Amino acid sequence: MGCARWWWNYALSLSNQTYKDTGKGLGRTALNSVLPQLKKEEETEWLGECYSQVLQSTTLNLTKAFKNFFEKRAKYPRFKSYHGKQSAQYPQNCLIVEDGLKVPQVGIIKASIHRLFEGKLKTVTISKTPTGKYYASLLFDTKQEYPEVVITGKVIGVDLGIKDFAITNDKEKTSKYPNPRHLKKHERNLARKQAKLARKKQGSKSREKARRLVARVHERISNARQDFLHKLSRKIVNDNQVVVIENLNVKGMVRNGKLAKAISDVGWGMFTNFLDYKLKEKGGLLLEIDRFFPSSKTCSSCLYQMSDMPLEVRQWTCPSCGAHHDRDENAAKNIRTEGIRMLSVLGTRTAASGGDVRPKSGRKSVLRQSPIEREGCSRLESISNHAVEVKQLQGS
Repeated sequence: MGCARWWWNYALSLSNQTYKDTGKGLGRTALNSVLPQLKKEEETEWLGECYSQVLQSTTLNLTKAFKNFFEKRAKYPRFKSYHGKQSAQYPQNCLIVEDGLKVPQVGIIKASIHRLFEGKLKTVTISKTPTGKYYASLLFDTKQEYPEVVITGKVIGVDLGIKDFAITNDKEKTSKYPNPRHLKKHERNLARKQAKLARKKQGSKSREKARRLVARVHERISNARQDFLHKLSRKIVNDNQVVVIENLNVKGMVRNGKLAKAISDVGWGMFTNFLDYKLKEKGGLLLEIDRFFPSSKTCSSCLYQMSDMPLEVRQWTCPSCGAHHDRDENAAKNIRTEGIRMLSVLGTRTAASGGDVRPKSGRKSVLRQSPIEREGCSRLESISNHAVEVKQLQGS
């Protein structure tokens, strides 16, 4: 891990200097050609002790980072610190044995492997957390195919919030799931341990112990958050076939200084990804409606739209039909209705691929569907073929 980190920093520095001198960057082949010479030099001959493919994988990751930056999907690559998360990637020649994991030039590492997949083991990434725990991520080529999308089940609309994490509506009932506020529960404990860390001398063993205590609190918060999101997403996916949510601009919302901590703690993006891959496994569908859709200020009974709806207004009465609405419950109903409308207009296949719902800018998650272009005739065929299914959705 130390060799991989050092080579990343060296290659990044070399790429930066080459660009300043020549105006051109260095590719993967050019960077790998530097490694043999470094292994021969006296000061860096210890690089030869590292498995060669670990360093080559680091080069590949660095070139991918540059590509993501130039295509405006990520920030500029940064130097890695010894005190941050450490990792080393083995692209091949790893084996799973009875006692654990066999890694080239390291040998057998005792491991608790909680599950295995049928398929070929491709890449193993060993990482070290700030708390000192080691994990191995195993990538298998299972050649698994997702089942065909079927939308003849229940449709649920989900409105994400801060006071209540999620408000759901499936036409029959509305459910509210309170926000656990994981960070707030551990805030006093975290502040106390951070104060102890600040008083320790730089480089001392006592400071390292205090740093690990702080890291353990952060790890506990992260584990609690993921546990809550996994259980809630599993419950929603098991009970419904189509889940409709809003495509929230989280990056823009965290610029609000008063709500930034609460929005960062709630984990909306992680929850959306969990819903997406769980629905794919069962042949379900995740629909994201436009972030500018007026779900909160539109009456779910008569579709009358209010001109303004401040955040402090939690309940309101429609001036057109007189219906009294809870803001979040009304939004969940409108989100569900808009999702059914999208299915009827776009057709199943276009909706399953994302259609024109998600904006094109920004980095796209590997867990999200990517939109595809379809011609008008095929779209009409899709609408006609699934007209009966949409009627069944509206009835359910």
